[in-house]
Amino acid sequence: MAGRRSAGLLLFRTGDVGVDAGAGSGTDGVGVEVLLAHMGGPLWARRDVGAWSVPKGEYVPPEEACEAARREFEEELGLPPPEGPYIELGEIRQSGGKVVTAWAVESDLDPDRISPDTFQMEWPRGSGVVRAFPEIDRVAWWSLEAAGERIVAGQRVFLERLADRLGE
Repeated sequence: MAGRRSAGLLLFRTGDVGVDAGAGSGTDGVGVEVLLAHMGGPLWARRDVGAWSVPKGEYVPPEEACEAARREFEEELGLPPPEGPYIELGEIRQSGGKVVTAWAVESDLDPDRISPDTFQMEWPRGSGVVRAFPEIDRVAWWSLEAAGERIVAGQRVFLERLADRLGE
């Protein structure tokens, strides 16, 4: 697994948030919310804690990480990536060895508009039946605190870096 690289975009919005965010919102008024993606497929279907991620995907240099993040955003969510300015959040190494690089960008995306890419896998395992599943099954806006409880542990630092950059 060492040597694998991913890049992604962490959307955030500020101000009077949480008004129409529904059940996915953990806010109570003014603040910062981030858009996280829930990993798709049967292995993640019943999980919440640790099953959310920055929308991201793998790339291979010489592709530039920021361009890969924009491309992967569109592939994962089925929507064009928001325009900048982008806030560099650096990179982290996840427990499996994958290096993830992320940027934050302010945007307000309607979670109901996503049209995610799919992948195929044998399910149930050993059945010989190959089925298609969405790479992400939903996205939702979360307060930084609520996002910190749900995001893959290794990516939590991106939330901390965003809060630092925004002075939260």
